[in-house]
Amino acid sequence: MRNLIAIFLLAASTVMVSAQESKDTIAVQELKEIVIEAPKVIHKADMDVYHPSRSAVDNAKNGVQLLSNLMIPSLSVSDALGTITSAGQTVQVRINGREASVDQVKNLLPTTIKRVEWIENPGLRYNGANTVLNFIVANPTVGGSMMLYATQALNQAWGQYNGNVKFNFGRSQIELGGGYKLTENLKVHRNYTETFHYPDGKTLTHNETSRGGNIDNSIANLWATYNYIKPDTTVIVLEARGWHKPSNMQAYYGLISSSDAANDYFLTDIKGDKGVRPSFSAYWEQHFAGRQLLVVDFKSQLYTGRTFSDYIEQNPSTLNCLTDIHTNIKDRNQLYAIEADYIKNWSKARLTAGASYTANRNRSVYENLGGEVFHQRQDKVYFFAEYFQRINKVTLTAGLGAQYTNFLFRETNLGSHSWNMRPQAAVTYSINHKHQLRLNFESWQSTPSLAETNPTPQQLDGFQWRIGNPDLKTVNSYMLTLRYNFQIPRVYGQFGVRAYTSPNAITPLLEWHDEKLVTTYENSRGLQNISLFLAPQVEIVPKWVVLSGYLQWRAECMRGAGYNLHNSAWSGNASLQVMHYGFTLSVQYVRAQRDLWGERISWGEDINLIDLTYNWKKWSFSIGCIMPFGKYDQGSMSLSHWNTNESHMRTYFRIPYIGINYNLQWGRQKRKANKMINALGETDQSTAGGR
Repeated sequence: MRNLIAIFLLAASTVMVSAQESKDTIAVQELKEIVIEAPKVIHKADMDVYHPSRSAVDNAKNGVQLLSNLMIPSLSVSDALGTITSAGQTVQVRINGREASVDQVKNLLPTTIKRVEWIENPGLRYNGANTVLNFIVANPTVGGSMMLYATQALNQAWGQYNGNVKFNFGRSQIELGGGYKLTENLKVHRNYTETFHYPDGKTLTHNETSRGGNIDNSIANLWATYNYIKPDTTVIVLEARGWHKPSNMQAYYGLISSSDAANDYFLTDIKGDKGVRPSFSAYWEQHFAGRQLLVVDFKSQLYTGRTFSDYIEQNPSTLNCLTDIHTNIKDRNQLYAIEADYIKNWSKARLTAGASYTANRNRSVYENLGGEVFHQRQDKVYFFAEYFQRINKVTLTAGLGAQYTNFLFRETNLGSHSWNMRPQAAVTYSINHKHQLRLNFESWQSTPSLAETNPTPQQLDGFQWRIGNPDLKTVNSYMLTLRYNFQIPRVYGQFGVRAYTSPNAITPLLEWHDEKLVTTYENSRGLQNISLFLAPQVEIVPKWVVLSGYLQWRAECMRGAGYNLHNSAWSGNASLQVMHYGFTLSVQYVRAQRDLWGERISWGEDINLIDLTYNWKKWSFSIGCIMPFGKYDQGSMSLSHWNTNESHMRTYFRIPYIGINYNLQWGRQKRKANKMINALGETDQSTAGGR
């Protein structure tokens, strides 16, 4: 899965975009907290609020460009790549409190974005999100708006095209949108070396010399949304979405030399998936006297698709197959989720209590096993309560959640169930108007995936196999973070320390069974890490030249069956932005986090890019290049006693691109409907073999 994510980012790096969703807004009732005023940011107890400046709005033609212009220190934002990350982790994006996608943020008009809320310690109702970025948006009362966007690589079959139109009438709004990301035949190379250690002491070494490779990763999505708002009374949101992945394939070709063979042989390693994922959601919010609210959200989603893998070893002279493995899994998976919350506000306090239920129903047909069918049922029930209180310069938040998880394979009657508690607490102290301390404790649960629990054996190569473990338990994770926010002339930001532990993390486990090396999964003895981070923003020349960045050092320890590993590494990003006379020059560098998980260290993309954008009236034009300096490298390293390997995926080219954006709006402005909760969850998907 991590390789698929990294490959998707590479495809996006061929010049831009990703996909997500949109939201709505009612007049939000906010607690009257003590805030720390700053030219660009207001530090509240549970979030940082950024109000876009006139220059930030004037030099942007979509929501991602505006977010980039805000230069939030701990965020890495790229309009060209279509990515928003924080410390190497995904950011949950919301529009008016409702989960959204980068595509939908791109479709926001900068003039309609009233503020951006950056939440680094999400509460229990965000259900385990790392960080949350919420765009508060106003929309016309009558009339509407339209946005069209396109970016195209000049030397690759890669592009991103999307559009959005909104029509407003009275208390209602209809929104239609869609996008298509084209990635075809993106050229890549893989360097791979591995050594197997047998229980009897003998070893086997494979060296792979690349003969080329390519990636296809095209995605289409459509959405239609209806919003109804009667201010301070009723909000209704209905949304239908369609997501289609016509092609997602990674193909590698190599020449393998083996220590136990006199001659080299050809290797073909292909894996991928394709499918459709339609969904429907409905939201209802009702206000009552005494500043009380009841909110309910329902979501249903269907995934129909297939996952495939082909691993072939051939004699170079005769082309006879030495190893010929094919895996083909057809999924038809369903998800149903509902959440209901009660919220009570006082002048200096807030109480939130809620419950949710999520049901996954998975059906997998292994066509390579003669059509054998497997069914998995997974149910999650979650209850929580959270209380917020302000006392002079101190604000306190405390909450407790409880989650029940149950999953079962029908054919084998294998599965497990468990109860897990989710405590959470936060203390914020405002030293003065420019300095603030925050201490946050968070906890969450992660349930085993379909691929990790399915006991169906999958062959990966000549003697490697993968088998899921249906006895896996739900994982508990805990994080403690201390942050210090500061503001001095022309500089503001934060630094802090973060400690993380996951005592029963689900990780891969390698074992020899006779002459087969089997990868299965275990609830390990745990992962612990500690991080030191600094995130400043410096106005070198006010309103003209701004430097922003994030620097992190992390040390971690991973323990499992038969191993105890350590890792430490630096990571971070830096952005320089120059704005003048409608031009915006952006330069960005990202060093990916080196993650230890199980017996493997993996890293994402070390990327750099340069972009020049010119805004003129309703138009925006951009030209840039991805990887103008250095060489692309994404990979992993196995530290297992039984299999040590190192893999690098590389590209040997620069990717120049051009982009164009057009905005149009008409009508007066009003606040859009605000969706305060979201029924969470995604349909599961099988994983085919592959190294």
